[in-house]
Amino acid sequence: MALVVLAGACNRQAQGPLPQIRGAVAVEPQAIRCTLVFLGDSLTAGQGLAKEQAYPALIEARLAAEGRPWRVINAGISGDTTAGGVARLDWIYKQKMDVLFVCLGANDGLRGIPVVETERNLRAILARAKKEGTQVVLAGIQLPENYGKDYRTAVSRIFPRLAKEYQVPLLPFLLEGVAMDPRLNQPDGIHPNAEGARRVADHVWSALDPVLRTHSH
Repeated sequence: MALVVLAGACNRQAQGPLPQIRGAVAVEPQAIRCTLVFLGDSLTAGQGLAKEQAYPALIEARLAAEGRPWRVINAGISGDTTAGGVARLDWIYKQKMDVLFVCLGANDGLRGIPVVETERNLRAILARAKKEGTQVVLAGIQLPENYGKDYRTAVSRIFPRLAKEYQVPLLPFLLEGVAMDPRLNQPDGIHPNAEGARRVADHVWSALDPVLRTHSH
C-alpha cells in the first residue's frame, strides 16, 4: 500500500533569523553545548499545528526534560524542495551545527522533479555537512501510487543509497505508522495532527537519540 507523504506546496517563507523552538522545560542558556537543526518542508515546519506541537519542538521538550543541553532549531519551510534546502545551507551554516536532520524530497515528488535532480541536491546537502563536520540523520519518503511504480521506486531508492554512501543513519520513512490514518492526520490527509506529530516525534527520536548521545560526550 502506497503511503502519501507529500507536503503542501505553499509559498516559501522569507528567510529571517533561524527560528528557535522552545519546549515546555527550559535548559539554562549557559548549559547549551550542542545544536540540532531540522531541515525540511511543511511536515517539519508543523503546518496546521501550534509551534509547540511540531515534532522538532517535541524532540526539544524531551531533551530539555532529560536535562540534555541541546539547542533545537526548526528550519522547516512549507513547500520546500531539495533545491530549496541546498539554497539555504549558507544561511543555516552561519552558526555552529552539530547534528542535521534532513527530511526533504516530498515536494520534489509532488512536482515530478527528475530523480537525478533530487539526488544531486541531497548529495550537495550531505557533502556540505561532511565538509562542515556535521552529523546527518537522513529521513526517506514514499510517494502515492498515482505517480507510477517506476518513479516511486526510483525516488525511494535514493535515500538508502545515499545513507550507505555517506555512512549516515537512515530513518526509512518519516511518517511510518501515521500516513493515511485519518485518526492521526489533519483533514487534508497529508499533514499529521497533534497526536500524529507525537508519534512522528517518537519515531524520529529512535533514530536521533543514539546520535545525540554520541555528541553529548
